[in-house]
Amino acid sequence: MSERSEGKPVSLWVATAGVTGYPALDGDLEVDTAVIGAGIAGLTAALALKRAGHSVAVVEAARVGTGVTGHTTGKVTSLHRLAYTALADRHGVDTARGYGQANQAAVEHIARVVSAERIDCDFRRVANFSYAETDEALALVRDEAALAAGLGLPSVFTSDVPLPFAVKGAVRFENQAQFHAVKYLQGLARAVDGGGSFVFEESRAVALRDGSPAIVETGRGSVRARDVIVATNVPFGDGGFFDARCLLHRSYVVASRAGSLPLEGTYISVDDPMRSILAVQVEGTGYLLAGGEGHPAGESVDSTERYRRLAAFSRDRLGAGGAEFRWSTQDGLPIDGLPFVGIMPPSASHVHVITGLRKWGLSNGTAAALILADTLCGRVNPWARVFDSNRATPAVSVARPVDRDGPAAGHALPAPGEGSVVERDGEKVAVYADPAGKLRAVSAVCTHLGCTVEFNSADVTWDCPCHGSRFATDGTVIQGPASTSLVPRPSPFGQP
Repeated sequence: MSERSEGKPVSLWVATAGVTGYPALDGDLEVDTAVIGAGIAGLTAALALKRAGHSVAVVEAARVGTGVTGHTTGKVTSLHRLAYTALADRHGVDTARGYGQANQAAVEHIARVVSAERIDCDFRRVANFSYAETDEALALVRDEAALAAGLGLPSVFTSDVPLPFAVKGAVRFENQAQFHAVKYLQGLARAVDGGGSFVFEESRAVALRDGSPAIVETGRGSVRARDVIVATNVPFGDGGFFDARCLLHRSYVVASRAGSLPLEGTYISVDDPMRSILAVQVEGTGYLLAGGEGHPAGESVDSTERYRRLAAFSRDRLGAGGAEFRWSTQDGLPIDGLPFVGIMPPSASHVHVITGLRKWGLSNGTAAALILADTLCGRVNPWARVFDSNRATPAVSVARPVDRDGPAAGHALPAPGEGSVVERDGEKVAVYADPAGKLRAVSAVCTHLGCTVEFNSADVTWDCPCHGSRFATDGTVIQGPASTSLVPRPSPFGQP
């Protein structure tokens, strides 16, 4: 059995938010707009449309906030490491300015919603820093600070960086924020539900049809709507159109115990390995969050070691105690660096998409939602062109199914808490032994494009090494591009 990581394998935000109890969709419903996905993009769009007089139905496969948004760091900022230099170099200064304005507007929108809806989500204003420890990174930081200031963003260069270790300087954005991500989403959901609008949980979309009306089908009912917004991180129902325009990237976070709030501000390193840092207080307990250790989602890595490195960084450089929580998530990195917002695909008439939020989903997802809300209300949004879902972009090659052998040789019974892939009658079967030793078996064939899944012992999931789909040990989809669960199979070892 592999050595275990420190901390509970669950997001701090999910673990401390309480559980929502919205009903599953049961029957047929007609509204103005259907939204697939109850993350920050979907719920922000739903509330904006409801406030504009639309009736809205949100359908969520699991529970509000348990997806990608519930696995973020909780930073609400328009400073995205060195994004503005990269965007200006690739797309020009005007595009970089539009991206920055949209994200800064998103920060202020979140602040207004927290106040207007009285959402108790530990929202607080802080400065955000992109910091440099080397002379090479320092030069990049100075350039980014000057460029961002010239774009009208709240940017300054500073050599006064309040971290407990020496750095050479940083870009500082004033008046940014942080919050409890899941409590914020739960507040959005409360504001959406009622008055002719609805939130449905445990209602996985299984089919999507464009038309007048457009139709979203779930296992027990359907929603007919004038327009549909697909806000599921990896788009549901697009036939792989965005698979070739985004790279899925996995990141890790460790939340370690801290005696109080030892840091004012949120931080991200410019030097590698990248480290994302912030301090939070949840239910009277202080935590230091350290994120990083990212890699392409299809790359097979030792997740346990990545969690260990983040926990060691928190102890050695930030003075944190032991790790209490650990989690990972996947985000779409658009090939050209800009999120995709708008009609999906070019031939669609009433189906819209939000994807490719480039690891800054709290601000980019909010900005994207406001762009689509304006579009569906017939208003011109000044940043829609920058985020256009059907702009010309290069494409990446999408790997075809490959036969990747898991640890089938020997057909050894998995130890408690472990999983392995074995062959049974010519079929690969993914077998997990729970901590009590009871076996759970599902097909090892990813339902996206047919690759063989691998067991992730750190997160206790079945992960696809080809395109990044993730499944719970019972086969339930945790994260796409797969949209169908792994099929249950009899245990090859003869146990139930």
